[in-house]
Amino acid sequence: MIRPDACAISRGRAVLVLQIFILGVLAAAVAATVLYFPNPSPLIRHWLPPRKRWPERQIRGWLNSGKYQRSFLRHFYNDPERVVPPGTSLVGPADGLVTSADEQGGIRYLVIALSFWDMHVQRSPVAGVVVSVESLGNEFMDGEGREFAFIREKPCPVQKRVVIATDAGQIAVRLITSVAARRIEVWVEEGQTIERGQRIGRILLGSTVVLELPANTKLLVRPGERVWAGETPVAEGLVAS
Repeated sequence: MIRPDACAISRGRAVLVLQIFILGVLAAAVAATVLYFPNPSPLIRHWLPPRKRWPERQIRGWLNSGKYQRSFLRHFYNDPERVVPPGTSLVGPADGLVTSADEQGGIRYLVIALSFWDMHVQRSPVAGVVVSVESLGNEFMDGEGREFAFIREKPCPVQKRVVIATDAGQIAVRLITSVAARRIEVWVEEGQTIERGQRIGRILLGSTVVLELPANTKLLVRPGERVWAGETPVAEGLVAS
């Protein structure tokens, strides 16, 4: 009678254990996929780009519940340093997509739409002095300026309008949110001297930032282009209106 070799028995047991382990991992992966569907499983979330890692539907659910994944909040509150380009051009006040640049009443409104996944710290386009910080919107009900395109699609818009005086005239940066987000932080105050590219505030989650310029200011970007706060030149030739 031939007896099995002890090494062969050990190898067989090791293979069996490995197979059981692999089956367990696969079962856990399937269970996590089913449990978190239609949202990404935590087993693969880390390797996905932000838009797929935290789908819009999931984020909107968090807006209603007030509970967020910590990993998403860490991503949202990311505030990288920016390298302000040399020169005197106005730099982008926010990260996002330029959606319009309409002129009305002698003012050019450069509208930047921020998604849930964009960096949400706003920066000053110019060096100057803060003239005022205005709160617009009556207790999260329809606010001033509904006729503008950048307000029309936002239910119950709430705004902070930061007016900045420069040697060549005034500009304004509007930080706009809605009743869903409600929270705008402004970190500058009236009379404060600020630098080009300096942080001026932050909006919680989805939002819009509008740069108000004299109509004769030359734009360096157009609708459909992406801009980055404090880094992308967006306009030049600022003159008093």
